[in-house]
Order: sequence, then C-alpha cells, then structure tokens
Amino acid sequence: MSFFKKLFGGKEETKTQEILVAPITGKIVPLEEVPDPVFAQKMMGDGIAIEPTEGTVVSPVNGEIVQFFPTKHAIGIKSETGVEVLIHVGLETVGMKGEGFEGLVEVGDKVKVGTPLLTFDIDLIKEKAKSIITPVILTNGDIIDTVTKHAAKTATKGETALLDWNMKA
Repeated sequence: MSFFKKLFGGKEETKTQEILVAPITGKIVPLEEVPDPVFAQKMMGDGIAIEPTEGTVVSPVNGEIVQFFPTKHAIGIKSETGVEVLIHVGLETVGMKGEGFEGLVEVGDKVKVGTPLLTFDIDLIKEKAKSIITPVILTNGDIIDTVTKHAAKTATKGETALLDWNMKA
C-alpha cells in the first residue's frame, strides 16, 4: 500500500484484467491443433501454442516464478492477477532430462514482461522430442471470467499480445 493511501485512507486497487504477451518468437498455433491430447483438449487449461523460430523464452506477464521443472523444459509464473501461466517448451521434452535447456531464473524470482527465463536448443529438441511446439497454458482458469485470444498469426517475444483476461468479481 502506498504511503498516501495509508495516510489518507482508501483501498489499494486490485488488478482485474491482464494481457499475456508472447514468451517466444514464432508461429501461433491454436491449442486445439497441438499434437498432444493433454494440451489440445485443454485438460491443463486454456491457452495458446507457439512454434518457435528461436530458442529464448521471456516472461509473458509481470509476476513471480512459482515453478521451474528440474529438467528446465517447463516453467510456471503467477501473474499480478493471480493467474498461473505454464510455458511448456516442446512436447515430450521431459525425457531430454534438461539437455539443451538453460534456466536463467529461479523459483521465487520476480519477473517483468520480457525478462529472459530460459534458453533452449531448437535443433536438439527437433531431433530428440516429439515436437518443438510450445503450449502456453492458463492453469487456474477457474478464477478467470473471460479470456480473449488475439488474432496474431506470428509472435515476437516480449511484444506481441496473444490473449487477455478479466478476473471473476
């Protein structure tokens, strides 16, 4: 709470909407077209996917790192509105046991849109995993009222708005 609000009273405003920007540069793929039923059928939540053209993941929201898999292929961020965003680099990449991935942040780190989170070797993923398609999932969608997906066909990391949401009252 700000000094003035403490001094003069009033409530701190709660953020109720947020925009998710692209965590990776590449081609947008509708979630329903991801060749993995867990993601395509939205079992983990709604979202979008990107087929990367370069190997850097940046934060798509302002928030905090709440999960970073030991294999560095997936990372979870809790946004300012409390929405949990999972970025899962490639499909069936857990079997790579971290090979080709380098983490740049740790659990507990505060991040801003565009903060580099991890790097990965696209060619190695193409060689060793099922796909390089990277789902970006809102895993706790039960706290969200509406999600709007933007019409972008390609994404530039840290810049392109992919979707936004409004929180339940």
